[in-house]
Amino acid sequence: MSSGADASREGWSRRRFIGALAGTAAVVAVPAPASAPADPESAPTAAQAPAPAAAPSPTGKAAGPRPLYLGTYTSVDGGGTGIGLATYDPATGRITGAGTLTGVADPSYLAVHPDGRTLYAVDEQTAGAVTAVRLADRKVLGTRSTGGAGPCHLSVHPTGRWLLSANYTSGSVAVHPIDSSGALGARTALVKHSSPQPGPGQDGPHAHQFVTGPDGGHVLAVDLGTDTVYTYRLDTTKGTLAEVSQAHTRAGAGPRSLAFHPGGRYAYLANEVDDTIAVCAYDPATGGLKIGDPQSSGSAGSTTNYPAQILVTSNGAYAYLANRGDNSLARYAVEADGARLRLLDTVPVSGDFPRQIAFSPDGTLLFAANQRSSTVSVFQVDGTTGQLRLTGEPFASPVAVCALPL
Repeated sequence: MSSGADASREGWSRRRFIGALAGTAAVVAVPAPASAPADPESAPTAAQAPAPAAAPSPTGKAAGPRPLYLGTYTSVDGGGTGIGLATYDPATGRITGAGTLTGVADPSYLAVHPDGRTLYAVDEQTAGAVTAVRLADRKVLGTRSTGGAGPCHLSVHPTGRWLLSANYTSGSVAVHPIDSSGALGARTALVKHSSPQPGPGQDGPHAHQFVTGPDGGHVLAVDLGTDTVYTYRLDTTKGTLAEVSQAHTRAGAGPRSLAFHPGGRYAYLANEVDDTIAVCAYDPATGGLKIGDPQSSGSAGSTTNYPAQILVTSNGAYAYLANRGDNSLARYAVEADGARLRLLDTVPVSGDFPRQIAFSPDGTLLFAANQRSSTVSVFQVDGTTGQLRLTGEPFASPVAVCALPL
């Protein structure tokens, strides 16, 4: 699992070391921009590097080689030296390395602005921060403190005006404004999860995800340490947060990742600690979430398994769950307009410890970042059956913990 803190590792969060591997896999080395400033509230720029092979398409349509950005840890043995740069073939899924963007410490999770021009990365360190990078010339637009330790997730509000981040070690969530250039302003909100009390085996709250609800007015924080999903109302003018409800899993579930059905009335919750998933009913008017009974992750049970992330297809027909330990991807049929999940099968991920999964913009490819094997696997997604087919040999990427295809 990835809960708690490890004092023997200089205060680093245990989640950083779950599956960490001393390896040598790496993307092709090319000159990269200079380091970002050490001051987390400063915003100078970094040296320029060659532009991506293909700029992000505002329509999301694949055309020629497409950009792929890779998250890693820079402070573990065998880790990377920054954000991995690559391209992928949208027809075959083949990945080609293109170097590294240095200057971002422990960029373990990545997100892109809705207009496709700016990349955001967490700096998963004790002095947690978030960094903005302009993609046209890979210029670092600045780094801002998250006000907490160990930020492990971030997302951009659909308006493109706010960056949401989750501080795992501190159990808090933060909001930063985004200006017209894509750069980040001073933090407008920071909320620490103080209740309920931590679940069994937990030493405190551990915020693991911070996402926007389908209605746009509510944002939801998944906290593994308190077995709770918190709903906040986001003031889209001021960037402030007001808690409106809490939804509780069973004790010790350890919720990690939430994904909404496109219909907007249901969501699916991956529980890391008790190796389950759950269907949740969502009320867009109030932001209230009701968590259903736990269901099988599809793991075989022969090894300890930690569900990582769940995805839903854009048509709402299928859902996929990444299983770390079992090293599989589970496929579910989504039924009853989103109210029910039915496990169909699992496929080997062709890697070790799939930490994160992501669809290509057109939904035809699924990327899996495999932390322990330092690889990224790519699967073709059958548009009719939802079946997954491995496209070829996984791509080597040091301590791969996030893959973001554009």
